[in-house]
Amino acid sequence: MYFEKPGAENTSATVKLALKRAGELGIKHVVVASNTGETARYFLNQGVNLICVTHQSGFRNPGENEMDENVRQELEGKGLKVLTTTHLLAGVGRAVRIDFGGLYPGELMAQTLRMLGQGVKVALEISVMALDAGLIPHGEEIIAVGGAGRGADTALVLTPEHSQQIFKSRIKEIICKPR
Repeated sequence: MYFEKPGAENTSATVKLALKRAGELGIKHVVVASNTGETARYFLNQGVNLICVTHQSGFRNPGENEMDENVRQELEGKGLKVLTTTHLLAGVGRAVRIDFGGLYPGELMAQTLRMLGQGVKVALEISVMALDAGLIPHGEEIIAVGGAGRGADTALVLTPEHSQQIFKSRIKEIICKPR
């Protein structure tokens, strides 16, 4: 499925397509990017192991987490795992670029993935982050859902690898994305 443009208006369709494909392939793990919990809520009670990956604390404002603590507790109370950690393709490399200029490997990888769309970059990144955190099993196909800004517009079937082996990750299917 190709959406005419990126954005939150594609969230409902993205979720339906992702869950349909998960059912067809017998995939039990879904990793979704959600900073406010809004997109993650679409996946609740759908019979999958759901991992929500947020922006790291301090992403927008120093010391601040974008996900309200009450929302986090609500989601975790419903069995969803919420991961808040350093972005795989940013981290200290971004600090070097900001302070000293230049290009670093993580940003080069991120920009390359963005050629396929911001959601593709996000989906791969959050799935590796979830694997590194031990929230999904190694070696299994999963579905990862991302987007550009708010909502979701991209869903992938992939087998992520740990960050030190990221080039062995395999994107097997693009379920949906913006054109």
